[in-house]
Amino acid sequence: MSDPEDGWVPACRRAAACVCLAATALPAAAAPDGLWAWVDGAGIVHVASERVDRRYQPLLGAPHIATVPGKTDRAASLLTWLDIAPQVRAVRPWLREAVDAHGVDRLLLKALIAVESRFNAEAVSPRGAVGLMQIMPATGDHYATPEERRTPAPQRLRDPRINLHTGARMLADLLRRFGRVDLALAAWNAGEGRVRRAGRQLPAIAETEAHVQMVLELYWALLQRDQARRAQGLRVMPPTTPPAPPSSTLPNS
Repeated sequence: MSDPEDGWVPACRRAAACVCLAATALPAAAAPDGLWAWVDGAGIVHVASERVDRRYQPLLGAPHIATVPGKTDRAASLLTWLDIAPQVRAVRPWLREAVDAHGVDRLLLKALIAVESRFNAEAVSPRGAVGLMQIMPATGDHYATPEERRTPAPQRLRDPRINLHTGARMLADLLRRFGRVDLALAAWNAGEGRVRRAGRQLPAIAETEAHVQMVLELYWALLQRDQARRAQGLRVMPPTTPPAPPSSTLPNS
């Protein structure tokens, strides 16, 4: 695939490029405030609770968003929203199905959907990107099965199950091609051609940099919580005394 200049339309193109996209990425009541981040040349996300230097940009919230008194974990409300929101719970079976079918990471897919559409299956961008994963109709046709192509893409992509399978196919393809999560996300947002022309690094596009930062920050938070939950379920067994080795001496006759 290539970017729009080469004839391919990326999954989602925003109407305006803006670094501070996070304020609209999730419901204000559920978004943490005051997080700043930047992505270095190796694709490593650096996150801080304050703006350390000019490279840091607002991430998943802004200072004017009110917090609940007594809250210490700024990401907790966002993660809780992803656990309890009806629109998230409604698509869990199809999310698991798409993950199993296409071999993508469940938490990465979940983070990408949250940033793209807030799990709104009816979302349509000014550019025409549709559904949970904000997929352009041309991209949807590229990844559609023959049976799926019987339905026009704008209508087809409103189906949460089809949208998730289409997006998971595309994400799996980008991960295979680029071998790095950050570059796959950049190609998702800006197109493969721009990532290749940037020397297989993040292209210097404010919208794309912000998009990658937001998805990776949320993905990291989900990974941390998932590992903590798994650790809580572990059972530590006390050591047992190993059985005595068999005697090498023959019994007295």
